[in-house]
Amino acid sequence: MDKVLEYFHKTGALLHGHFLLRSGLHSREFFQCALLLQDAAIASEVCGLLADQLRPYPAVTVVSPAVGGIIVGQEVARHLGKKHIFVEKDGDGGLVLRRGFQIKPGEQFVVAEDVVTRGGRVQETIQIIRDHGGIVLAAGSIVDRSGGNLPDFGCPFVSLVKMNVETFSPDNLPPDLVGSTAIKPGSK
Repeated sequence: MDKVLEYFHKTGALLHGHFLLRSGLHSREFFQCALLLQDAAIASEVCGLLADQLRPYPAVTVVSPAVGGIIVGQEVARHLGKKHIFVEKDGDGGLVLRRGFQIKPGEQFVVAEDVVTRGGRVQETIQIIRDHGGIVLAAGSIVDRSGGNLPDFGCPFVSLVKMNVETFSPDNLPPDLVGSTAIKPGSK
């Protein structure tokens, strides 16, 4: 959606440089959703658009992976009139359910995330729900920068912005990135 990309530019949330992504890949572009979501009105509007895409799936609860997905999940849940829970890092790099959050067997969920590149955090979140007996009806993100290379989540996946942003393995950097220091602007 052009309007969502306009918001990324307006808020300075689409960064250019040399970035090391959570996936271990390198990129020239980084979507820093925290900068986008710091404006409550923009956060409400953008997450409302994502909620509209997830509305056809009759979930009881919205779940999101921490840290980046928490605001997205909360706002999507508010727009849908649903409750929101989140999974968070366990200290070893994985995700866990804590803080007294519970997943009831048969409870229906949608997953809300800020940005996906390989879909690892969404996949982990879905697996946690399934391991607790929950049912994932759909997943969605503000930005899908995978270029169509996401895994099969076993449910529909929607996003507001789809971009094929170039990524590079550490041993295959283009000349303009070789020798420059990669920064990690994400939450990890």
